[in-house]
Amino acid sequence: MTLYLDSADFNSWDELMPLGIFKGITTNPILAAKAGLDYKKINWADMVKRASDHGAFEFYAQVYGSSDTYIDWAGELYEIGKKNGIETIIKIPLVETAIQQVASIKSLGGRILMTACYDAKQMLIAKSLKADFIAPYFGRMNEAGIDALHHLSLMAEMNKNSPHKCEVLVASIRDVEQMIILSKLGHNKFTISPSVAKELIDQKNTIQAYNEFESSVLKS
Repeated sequence: MTLYLDSADFNSWDELMPLGIFKGITTNPILAAKAGLDYKKINWADMVKRASDHGAFEFYAQVYGSSDTYIDWAGELYEIGKKNGIETIIKIPLVETAIQQVASIKSLGGRILMTACYDAKQMLIAKSLKADFIAPYFGRMNEAGIDALHHLSLMAEMNKNSPHKCEVLVASIRDVEQMIILSKLGHNKFTISPSVAKELIDQKNTIQAYNEFESSVLKS
């Protein structure tokens, strides 16, 4: 099981990364806006260093703006990662103008993730591009009236016996139950919000048992 913290909020990083359950951090322009950041003005060297200092091994960030600027931005992010001892991975939306830039970005030698996936057919695009990862938006798919579970089942099957595996990094998870159901299908990579992370950690009966253990020690 590989988990990523889906947040651009440094307070969430401070609180949750020390748990040691997250391999890395993922972010995008919407998450940045929620954290009060202007995506165009982010100091990526500072953000990547913060992620590395918090123990992240991987940091995912998304291209933005005019597609002809993607390759320079991606090259800069890859270099920042190398300087900070953390792998930076470029997120590219599954839209035509962005897809056209994939070959150029891949020529830089770093890994890429195709994002904003809403349909199993988009796995065919990602695999054809030899993308390393694809991120289906599970929660958003359901909310759009799409049978997300069906599409995620197909995507799991599409990687079986394939010469090139495009790893599925499931995003837009709304609760832990969804993670459990998807795990039964074979999915084992999730990027989750701070609220879902807290739901994953909290279990009232476990907390009660822990308190009883500690109480017994104090009484002895």
